[in-house]
Amino acid sequence: MKRLANKVAIVTGAASGLGKAIALAYAAEGAKVVAADINEAALSLLKKEINDTHGTITTVLANMAMADEIDNMVKTAVNTYGTVDILVNNAGVMDDFSPVADVTDQLWDRVMAINLNGPFKAMRSVLKIMLEKKSGVIVNIASIGGLQGARAGAAYTASKHALIGLTKNTGYMYAKLGIRCNVIAPGAMDTNIASTIDFSKISALVNERIMPGMALNPRSSNPNEVANLALFLASEEASFINGAVIVADGGWTAY
Repeated sequence: MKRLANKVAIVTGAASGLGKAIALAYAAEGAKVVAADINEAALSLLKKEINDTHGTITTVLANMAMADEIDNMVKTAVNTYGTVDILVNNAGVMDDFSPVADVTDQLWDRVMAINLNGPFKAMRSVLKIMLEKKSGVIVNIASIGGLQGARAGAAYTASKHALIGLTKNTGYMYAKLGIRCNVIAPGAMDTNIASTIDFSKISALVNERIMPGMALNPRSSNPNEVANLALFLASEEASFINGAVIVADGGWTAY
């Protein structure tokens, strides 16, 4: 039997990069995928790709900074498939590497809204479903920026540290109620997240303090390499893994 047979999985940021790789992997293993993203055209391409391989998918437009769109995403899953078994909070944006003194309210609020508030609200919504049936899995996508201080700017770093803390609290609090919550901390990855960075705002201080460490990165991952980990964590093979931070960075943080 396929590892996620008949499971209903919401994947955010599913139209490209890691989210797309996770959606494809889940569908190939039998999940009914609810793919959420802000890019309608890319969602349509993903839907065709999964349909062409006889997978099951429903797409929904959802901006993780908008509470009503998060609610609609979860309602779409329930109305279409009857429940939610798996939530993958993958959608996220980078900052511009700004240290605290240079962070604008606009940048801070945008990064926190998408990287932290959105996952929190999605978790709160699906947990009501999971707690009722005493079963469910949440996989959050953080970053090694959530473990260390110089992989991004202050806003992104704070958002991913907070997401890791939220994951640990959730995994611990609901451990006896059939729910697991884990977080993946990827290193550099070949995705389009760099398109969310305004490189024109990178300062001399950032070039001095952060950029030299980038040269220590052994390599960037293919999204499929991290998607395989997300597949494992969602499956029963990971039944005793809960509240954990799993690093997938090719050894970058081992230095």
